[in-house]
Amino acid sequence: MNDTLRTIWNGFDFSYLLEIVLGIIPSLLCITLHELAHGYTAYRLGDDTAKRAGRLTLNPIKHLDPIGLLMMMVFHFGWAKPVPVNMRNFRHPKQGMAITALAGPACNLLITIVFLLLYGLLYSLLSDTKAGDTVLELFMLTAYMSLGLCLFNLLPVPPLDGSKVLFSLLPDSAYVKLMQVERYGSILLLLLVWSGILGKPFSRLIQAAFSHLFPIAETAFHLVNG
Repeated sequence: MNDTLRTIWNGFDFSYLLEIVLGIIPSLLCITLHELAHGYTAYRLGDDTAKRAGRLTLNPIKHLDPIGLLMMMVFHFGWAKPVPVNMRNFRHPKQGMAITALAGPACNLLITIVFLLLYGLLYSLLSDTKAGDTVLELFMLTAYMSLGLCLFNLLPVPPLDGSKVLFSLLPDSAYVKLMQVERYGSILLLLLVWSGILGKPFSRLIQAAFSHLFPIAETAFHLVNG
């Protein structure tokens, strides 16, 4: 029995387990800060719905949507459980909703920039060890996933943030009707992604955008190393 267990242990691919962990950590960070940005912005604009629901927290469990998390790990873009917002608490409801919606993608863009800076600044220090290479990989993956979450949520498809910004430009009557049907948008998103209609083209978009932001890491590297 011990020999059997030893054989299984020796044959276990720990690199695969590491890849799963490296995928979960950035996903949780990006999703949690994205939703916290929504809730905090709404709170600052006069709506305390998210606070009363316990969503102004860094606890990722409060923000998880299982399917959205899976999408983040597989496709590097996805979504979280939406923070509850009552737009009637805003002085200017549609504008307040648009600003609250933009806060999430803006936060993810900031995360991307920060982790690219960390990658460049710490590259020389960490790149000589296996553990250091793992940390650098984690930095890069976090930056990439966060950018994917940013761009994905800017799509004008309900219930994504981009739709709330777009809807804010519409007349009040049309805005109310569209907000009522946004709950069905998740089904449309899943169909677009899993069919490949959105998945592959959007992945190329993320790669192109990331390549334009990567010079941030290069600049940080040259600042440290001359």
